Amino acid sequence: MSLCVDLPDEAATLALGARLGAVLAPGLNIWLRGHLGAGKTTLTRGVLRGLGFAGRVKSPTYTLVELYALSRFNLYHFDLFRFADPDEWHDAGFREYFNAASVCLVEWPDKARGAVPAPDLCIDLDILDHGRVAHIEAMTEEGRACIARMGT
Repeated sequence: MSLCVDLPDEAATLALGARLGAVLAPGLNIWLRGHLGAGKTTLTRGVLRGLGFAGRVKSPTYTLVELYALSRFNLYHFDLFRFADPDEWHDAGFREYFNAASVCLVEWPDKARGAVPAPDLCIDLDILDHGRVAHIEAMTEEGRACIARMGT
């Protein structure tokens, strides 16, 4: 199951994120893929707004992970861009954050290929002449249920 959404501007990316955030369930692992500037952090900001978080949302490029303690679950936003080797994943001790009580959004998951847990959803953001496009693909039954809750 998959979903393709045109994102002509930042507002559309935030709206898609809010739509996704409204249907997230604890235990989901979501990979965010796309070139620099494709909108991965903007989408995450929309997800958090959809979950009712009104605070500052920043890219975890330098901190590697940002925690958002929400009422329903903890949301961890990872940015693995600076990883040079997948073994850095193990060294950082991130595995424990992937559990049934949390949601994990992972930017640049390919930088830790084979170490980062498999995704329930993969979201690929592509830059086009007229904006962006998001391709959302379910990789598990939980991912399919999430897309179904989003509707079309």
